[in-house]
Amino acid sequence: METVLALLIGVMVAASVYLMLGRNVLRFVFGLVLLGNAANLTIFTAGRLTPATPPLIEEGGVIPEGLVANALPQALVLTAIVIGFGLLAFALALVFRAYQSLGTLEADQLNEAEPEAATLGKAGSGKTLAADGSRS
Repeated sequence: METVLALLIGVMVAASVYLMLGRNVLRFVFGLVLLGNAANLTIFTAGRLTPATPPLIEEGGVIPEGLVANALPQALVLTAIVIGFGLLAFALALVFRAYQSLGTLEADQLNEAEPEAATLGKAGSGKTLAADGSRS
């Protein structure tokens, strides 16, 4: 079973890298989420997949009896899922706002939508920094 999951993790990582190399910002976000899911599956698989019972202690017992599953990887994956969902919600809000403001999600066009020169120093000093790094 671990071999099948290792292959699945490899396919998920390859698909996420493919999505992240595209020029579309939304595809990048989906690739990032897919990479997070592959990492979660890696943690879950590293905790060894066993047909063991849940790590529950009988009433009046001190330790669980028999072979039990490792609860730590499950807790880590659950925490990572919650953090990943928060990251997805925040990233989608940023992408939506960028699309509203600039009208595109293509990375090259987002770069062109920025102003040509940034102001240096104090406001109103009149000195600006051109795209090539020279001051005017």
